[in-house]
Order: sequence, then structure tokens, then C-alpha cells
Amino acid sequence: MEVSDDDDQHVILLCTNTDPIQTTKTLNDEILVSTTDILAWDFPTILAFPTIKVQAHRNRLIEQSLYFRGLLSGSFSESCLGSITINWNVSEFLQILMHMCGCVLDITLDNFLPLYEGALYFGVETLLWKCETWLSEVLSPNGFQSTQIQMEDLIQIWKFGSDRASDFILHLCMGYLARNFMWAKHSKFFGKLPYDLLLSSVKHPHLTVDSELHLSDALLLWLESNLENLERPSKAEDNYNGILKQIRVGLLPLWFALESEPFWLPADNINNTSSVAHPSIVFNRSHAKKIIKQFFINCGHPIRDKCVFPQKLTETFTFEAVQEVDISKCRNLLIEHAVDCFRKSFPSLRILKAAYLLNIGTTSFLQLLEKCPMVCEIDLTVDITPLIPALVTVLSPSHTAIPPVPEKTSSVKYKAVQIMSFNEFGPPLSNVTKLILEGRTDVSDLGLRYISKLCVSLRHLNIKGCISVTDIGISDLISTCRKLNSIVVCDTSFGISSVQALCSAISDSGNFASLHSRDKCLNSVVSNFETLHMGGCRGVCESSLLELMSQTQVLKSLCLRGTDLVDQALYNFVGSSLEMLDVSNTKVSGAALAYVIHGNPSLKCLKARGCRNLFPGNNCIEKRESSISSLHEKLLAELGKICRLEEIEFGWGFSSLSLSALEPALMSLKTINIGLGGMLGEDALKRLPAICPLLETIILHFQVISDIIVMNFVTSLKNLQVLALCYCFGDISMSSFKFPMQNLSKLRFERVTPWMKNDDLVILTQNCRNLVELSLLGCPLLDPDSLQIISCGWPGLVSIHLEDCGEVTANGAFALLDCKALEDILLRHNGPGLHRNFICYAASEVALCLYFFFFFFWFCKCWELDIRCCIFCHN
Repeated sequence: MEVSDDDDQHVILLCTNTDPIQTTKTLNDEILVSTTDILAWDFPTILAFPTIKVQAHRNRLIEQSLYFRGLLSGSFSESCLGSITINWNVSEFLQILMHMCGCVLDITLDNFLPLYEGALYFGVETLLWKCETWLSEVLSPNGFQSTQIQMEDLIQIWKFGSDRASDFILHLCMGYLARNFMWAKHSKFFGKLPYDLLLSSVKHPHLTVDSELHLSDALLLWLESNLENLERPSKAEDNYNGILKQIRVGLLPLWFALESEPFWLPADNINNTSSVAHPSIVFNRSHAKKIIKQFFINCGHPIRDKCVFPQKLTETFTFEAVQEVDISKCRNLLIEHAVDCFRKSFPSLRILKAAYLLNIGTTSFLQLLEKCPMVCEIDLTVDITPLIPALVTVLSPSHTAIPPVPEKTSSVKYKAVQIMSFNEFGPPLSNVTKLILEGRTDVSDLGLRYISKLCVSLRHLNIKGCISVTDIGISDLISTCRKLNSIVVCDTSFGISSVQALCSAISDSGNFASLHSRDKCLNSVVSNFETLHMGGCRGVCESSLLELMSQTQVLKSLCLRGTDLVDQALYNFVGSSLEMLDVSNTKVSGAALAYVIHGNPSLKCLKARGCRNLFPGNNCIEKRESSISSLHEKLLAELGKICRLEEIEFGWGFSSLSLSALEPALMSLKTINIGLGGMLGEDALKRLPAICPLLETIILHFQVISDIIVMNFVTSLKNLQVLALCYCFGDISMSSFKFPMQNLSKLRFERVTPWMKNDDLVILTQNCRNLVELSLLGCPLLDPDSLQIISCGWPGLVSIHLEDCGEVTANGAFALLDCKALEDILLRHNGPGLHRNFICYAASEVALCLYFFFFFFWFCKCWELDIRCCIFCHN
């Protein structure tokens, strides 16, 4: 039908209703409606006709739809016709037409996909935008509360987006599933999730799960639901392995890894892969669980008893691909059984971490490790931060009675015999290159001698805080371990003898006496060192430091904190590869430090707190002005021009001018620590987020702060994880913290919030939900209810320090034990109320607690507490 002059502004849209349910027998087979009275349309009546003719305005269709624009205004034959046939679902098309005519259209889960598909087909951009906006709001973290996406809806939306290659829809679905993974895991449709959607959500940065165990269990459940597809030789086999690669086995409890391991690889893949499964034990997961459970029952232990390793179990399961095992903080583990299990189950074991285990002896543990000859890294760290050796003595590290120590004269002979028997036990640990013994007070000179004989390939040694070793013992080890290139000896007796060993010992070459002085420097042990940390070692004199610095050529990390360091020693420094330098609490000047910085452009970390000579002093004005140009500006100019710092610590003399001069070097700064003597000022602190947008840690001591400054930190620094305000001046209120700080994990207030009450604590728990460390000092208005607020608001706390906080312990401190992850509790000057058996009870309730630390004065009336066990308790 051709267009007449009267109808050139309108076009008839011919729609055929093919739905037999909607159509009914009528006197006429067709109905004619017009878009001019679209608001009065009676949809049930219209849809009852098999044929529906819609008179629509031609220009309206052209303006609103790309489809009709090309059809009616182009060179198509339909542009000359008065009617167009629409091959689309009538009900859906009429809704789209209503939107094109300006009617309000409500989008729901039921009509979203038809409307979106129709909008794509007819090119209705405004409807596309409306559909995408609705979906993004529904699937956003703060979506409509009234709209609940079900799992089957999510799967349908994903498949729709996948079929039409819509990245927009796919990304929204991935993010929604990642954020709500724990909810999805419990859905009956979880096993029907498409592989691509599941894998993408697991890799998504917003994946939220309670633990790696829950993620692993969910993925194994999905694999069980898709076994039929996976058993077919097709791409599904790659999908199977792709899913399993997302499980970080190192974060799983060992009992769960053993329980689930036989299911982790298809039977026909075992011979072609470096699998962790044994060919003779390939069976389904439920079968594996029954057999392992029976193993434990036969040995007389419950299924989840992590202290034992049944003999049959260690003989059956082999994890050939496992190279790293971490048993840190597993205080109830039987070490002898564990090491025997590692030898049999992990033949490729390279790295073993056994930190915070006080129930083992260092030397005896190394003896056990002779059974694992492939081990190359061992970590036996013990936390020493709460220890004050001059004030505290650890009588017993556990409830187990310690055998009496032999007489001193016979002890050396006894241990010497012990070491001889160790050497006869088996071959030396020739592959051990890295050994961390930080805080191990049981390590003596004899222990170091044993280590030097046992670990012949040792390259890195950390004995920080090992107060039982002597300077002679350390120097003997340095002379013996000729491959050593990294040593951490902070807070030990490291002294002149050790320095002489570093400067004179030759690493695998020739006779030292025949070398010239320049060759001696090039061939000494320290000339090959990359790490040298000797902070707090006051036994090193100035002359020894001068000689030592003149031979350090390839150092990357140097710690001289609290030593007798002087300018001439830094001027003697010949290295050019420094990345970390710590000269805190030394006498160095800005000029000497600038000299080192000029020769080390790769410097990323500079710690110089407590250096009173670093910036100009407070002498006469003329002298101070000349010093500013010669020292202050020279140091800051070198830093700003050469370095790209990631961590700085300054104190005396550091000011807002210093910060401005350093701006070019601070764009990548992640940690800033301003100590006593530094004064940034309000303006500089306000500009700090703009100067250092990547800041993760802010620690301020004795600074002038305000609500504006703190609010600027909280709202501008999206990566902020640690905030410590210590003894700062100025007025801040709770309004500074009424903003979400989801990334904040450590919060420390020392003498800055004397106004804090329970209501303020509640606000903190709501806005800082992910705290793991909390330290409050000087909050006298808190009361016993505060502990309940803390434990309920932050159940995942790892460390809590409360000092001078009113009477928070007046009713005891048992509320804190609801924080099951606690490792560190410090309660000091918080009033009376602690029961005498609190420590023992807490040790039994909080499985991971490493230490408790309490201080009491006579006026606290703590006579109920057993002082013998409250001084210091390790569990």
C-alpha cells in the first residue's frame, strides 16, 4: 500500500499475535489502534486479536529507533509504503513502542531480558540506557533492597550477555557473584553455574569468601555437579584444571587438603602431569573422606585432630608438587610426627615456616630437618616485641614442665656431645640457603657452631634478638659460612670481632696475607653482602664502622639504627645499590646522608627518626641561615631530584618546607612516619593526600591535628590501611571518623581521644569494619561495656592494646575472648577486676594467642590475679 498525501505523517505497523493463549475468538480478526491515545490502551483486549494494526507517527519512529530510521528514511522500498510488518513478539513490541512514545515503563526481572533484546534489535538507545542503568543498580553493592536476584536469574542474564557478546552485562554478573559468593554457594543452582562465570568471579578482585576452605569446598562441589561433562574428553578437561588452579592449597588446613586431595585430578591425567595424587588412590571425594576418616579412627584420634599424622596416612598420600609448608602458630603440633610426615608426603619440600612455636628447640628441630634434604629456606621466628630483657624473665614457654638445666660447666660438654651425634645422624643440610631464627633466645654460640657445620651453603641468616649469642660466636659463624651474603643481627652482641670477621674473611679464595689493601676490600665477605642489619648493636665502635662501610660495595639494605654511626662512616660508604637505609637515632648530619643518597638513586626506604644533627640546629640566626642552604636544602634536593621513595621516617627538624621540597620524590610514597621533633604544620598535613595519593600508612607523633586534617586523610586516601595518631595536639572529634574506612586494618590512638565514650566506639565499629589491630591509650571515659562493643564490632581482631582506659576491666576481660583470632593482648592501668585464672582460661579459649602482657600498680587492687603467671605468658 503506497502512502497517500493525507497519511504521509503516519505509518501502519502490522503485528501478528502468534500466542494461542492470548488470542481468543472475536467477531473481527484484527484491531486498529493509534499511538495518539496510547495511554488509554487496554492491553488484554488488544492482545486478544490475532492481528493488531498500530498507527504511529512516522517522525517519532525515525527519531527514537535506529531500525525505523534506516527503514523509513533510507532507500529501502518500505520507505514508500504506508504499512510495515513487524516480526516480533507483540506484547514486547507494544511495550517498546510505549517507551518510544514517552510513556513510563517499569523494568523488572520478568521483562528485563525481552526489553533489552528488543531495544538492541530496534536500536532504541534510550531504552538500552534505561535497561543498563536498572541492571547496574540491581547488581551493584548498594542495589535495590526490593529486588532480589535469584541464582537462576543471574545464570539466565549471564547466558544472555554471553550469547550477545555484551561485556557490560558479563562484568556486572561477575562482580555480583564475586561479592555474594557465600550466598551463591548455598543455592541449589550453584552447580549449574556456567564455567566461565564461575572462573571469572573467582578471579575477580572483589571476591568475598569466609576463608580459602569455603572457596575450595564450593569449587569441589561445583566439580562434583559437573562430573559427567568433565569425564568427556573435550575442553571440559581444561576447565577442570582451570578451576582447581584457583585454590591456594597453602591456605587450606592440612586435614582438608588431605581429605580432598584424591579428587583433585582426573584419573586419565595422572600419568601426564606432575600431580599431587598417587596413582593407586584415585577415587571420588566422598570415598576419600570415608577412608581418611577411618584412618584417624583406627589410630584412636578424632577426624579433625591436627596434632597427629597417622602412619597409614603418611604412607598413602604423596604431594609431589608441594614446595612450601607453613605450620606457624600450630602450637599443639607434634613436631617429630610432623617432620616425618613432611619427609614422606612432601618429597619436593623447599620452604618450611614454623614461626611462633615455642615448644621446640632450635637445634633439635634442625636435626629433624636432616630428614628433608631438599629444604632450602627455614623460618623459626619468635615474636620478641613485648620482651624487655632487663625486666622480664621467661620461666616457661608452656604449661609443660621444663627439665632442669645442667650445671654450666657440664652443659657445654653435654651440648658438644649432642652436636657430634647430630652430625652422625645424616648428611648436612647442604641446600639450606636461608635461615631465620629471629627472637630465638635458646640459640647460643654452640648452636651457631652447629648451624655453620650443618648449613654449608647458607647465604641469609637472621638472628635478630638472639640475646644468648656472643660477638665471638657470631664472628666464628661469619668466618665459617663463606657463601654468606646477608645477615640480620639487630639487638644482639654483634661487635668488633664480628666486624673484623666481615672485613677480613675471604670467600672461597686464596691467602689473605698476600693481597694488597685494595684487593682485601674487594675480597672480604662483606664486599659481597646485599643485606646488613645491625640496628641496636652498641658494641661496634666508630673505627670499626669506618672500616666496615668502606667495604660494602653491593649492599641493597643497610640498617645502622642506634649505633655509634658518625659522618665519616657514611662518607666511606662505597655502594651504589641501596634500596633501604635506616640511620635512626644516630649522630649523622644532613650533608653525610646527602652524600650517600647522591650515589644511590634506587633508594626507596629512608628511616632517619631521632637524628638530632640531620637538619640545622637552634644556634644563632646567622649560623642557622647558612646551615639551611648548605645542609638542609642539599639533603632535600638530593632526595627530591634522585629518589622515588616508598617509605620515610623523619623526626627532628623535618618541617612543611621539607615536605614541599620532597614532593617530586613522594608521589609513590606508601608509608610516612613523623616522630618527635618533626613539625609539619596544619597546611602541610592538609596537602599530604594530594602530595602522596598512594599512602597506606600514616604514623604521626606530636603533630598539630584537627578534624579537617583527619577527615581529609579518611576521605581522600582510598588505600589507607594504618592510621596512628600518638600524643598529637589540637582538637579532633568523632565527626572525623563518620566515614567508611573499609581498607583500614590498624588503628592506634595514644592520648588523642580523651573524650571517647561507648557511643563513639560503636561508630568506629560501623565505619572501620575490617580492623585487625586496635590500640587505645588514654580514654578514661570507657567502661566495662566497652569490651563487649569491641568484641562484637571487631570479632576478627588479632591484636588489642588498652591502656589507661577508665575501668574497662572492672567486670573482668572475658568479653575479649569472643575475638577468637587474638594473638596479642595488652591491658595496662585499666582498673581492677581481672580474675586470677584469666590468663590460663584465655590461653585455652583463644587458640592462637601468642602472648598476654599486663602491668599493674598497687592501687589497682589486683590481688586476685596470680602475679606469678601474669608477668608474661606464652602459649
